[in-house]
Amino acid sequence: MKNQQLTVLFLGGARRVSLAELLKRSGQRIGYNINIVSYELSDEVPISLVGTVVKGLKWNDPDVIDDIARVVEEYDIDIILPFVNGAIEIASICRDRMPDVFVPVTDFEMASALFDKAEAAKAFKAASLPIPRTYSVLSAQIPAIAKPRKGGSSRGIHIFRNMEDLMHLQDLGSYIVQEYIEHCREYTVDCYIDMKGEILVTVPRERLEIMGGESTRTKTCHIDILEKLSREVIEKFSLRGPVNLQFLHDLDADRYLLMEVNPRLGGGVICSIYAGAPITDYIIAEALGVELKPCDDWASGTLMARYSKEAIFYERD
Repeated sequence: MKNQQLTVLFLGGARRVSLAELLKRSGQRIGYNINIVSYELSDEVPISLVGTVVKGLKWNDPDVIDDIARVVEEYDIDIILPFVNGAIEIASICRDRMPDVFVPVTDFEMASALFDKAEAAKAFKAASLPIPRTYSVLSAQIPAIAKPRKGGSSRGIHIFRNMEDLMHLQDLGSYIVQEYIEHCREYTVDCYIDMKGEILVTVPRERLEIMGGESTRTKTCHIDILEKLSREVIEKFSLRGPVNLQFLHDLDADRYLLMEVNPRLGGGVICSIYAGAPITDYIIAEALGVELKPCDDWASGTLMARYSKEAIFYERD
């Protein structure tokens, strides 16, 4: 019997080769061939090793939704997955406008609020979630950390140890200023919530080494308080689909603090999947209308260490 086909559209999935391969394996286990199409600004990106790259528009282009709709029709897309912050809001609009495509993502209004770190911090505080002290510039206490309100991958972050330097930061209104916690550990919690709102899996992992805002070395770990906090965050903000939550453990005060909510797959989710969290299985199964079962038997202590691999492109005649 010939395998059936599903086509997944990545939005900004240029480097997600391993995730694409895991999606393909998930499909194979239930008799489906998974085709990958990725919407990118350049066609010379690693995802082309395992899928088709479509050159598209920037996320803030007014025609980007119509252009994605064109790709959906041309390639008969079944599933859309965002992989960068700017694509989350786009995916949520696609979910509303393309009812025949499975787009496991949070509603547009919530995705928009979470994309702005200052607005997200206000929402976290209003929901009584533990976060670092957040300052106006004039009330800041040193040391402090300033992060761009929008953006990711740890770009544009500044740490200040005196007020004079902080006051000279250009365009202060585009930053959020918070207490800087020097002695800490960083954690991500990889989650999947079905579109009905059932929390199917939450996997904390410590970020042991980070490069460009992504984990290059990370290890899963059962931490009850992080799993409980993660469920609280998910429920309070009605999150859906794959989500990764960022936490800090303040070692001096022994407190866990919510830093960010990213309603998308994180780069280090590969570690959680190999630990036994069936997140790619969930995506394929939910798109097909198959009943999903919660997973809590993933393996703590699973370590992922990343390495670089090259994709080579030759100049065309």
